Amino acid sequence: MFGEKFGHFLDKPLEPLAKKLTIHPNILTLTGFFITIFASSILPFHLKIGGLFILLGALFDMLDGIVARSNGKTTQFGAFLDSVLDRFSDFFIFFSIGTYFAMINHTVGLLLTAASLLGAFMISYIRARAEGLNIHCKVGLMERPERIILISFGCLTGWLFQVMVILFFLIYFTVIQRILHVYKSPQIKSQS
Repeated sequence: MFGEKFGHFLDKPLEPLAKKLTIHPNILTLTGFFITIFASSILPFHLKIGGLFILLGALFDMLDGIVARSNGKTTQFGAFLDSVLDRFSDFFIFFSIGTYFAMINHTVGLLLTAASLLGAFMISYIRARAEGLNIHCKVGLMERPERIILISFGCLTGWLFQVMVILFFLIYFTVIQRILHVYKSPQIKSQS
């Protein structure tokens, strides 16, 4: 949702800083990924610290695109690498949340987390499959930036279970939004 409407709103204010960074955008992508792995490894034991590092990893994930666009270094491989590492990051984050719930014997939280991970992967899969059919499908309420913000909020406030309940419903609402978007697209309608 925010990605579609505000996807590049930080490009202009951060462009002067991005132009000064001589580091390759793919290095920023990898740095954000490794920070996220670190965050995931400590999250089950220290929710707040894990939440902070998830946000830090997300900052690098955002900065790589700004640096690439500002310095004319956008590549198809860079976009591909970013997307693949985002899926791995999603897995590690949800796995660490599931581990946290397992450690405190919270079965409902564990099941919600597993179901939310599946839904998050479906959101990405639906978009990829739709774009394979030449249908633009970056629609929906709960894309990755929104998920990261909500999860970090849950970790920082200690309201992780409540956030996972909300996340579960919003993720599957987004899955339905994307399926309906593809179903209603002109490309699909013309084949009916």
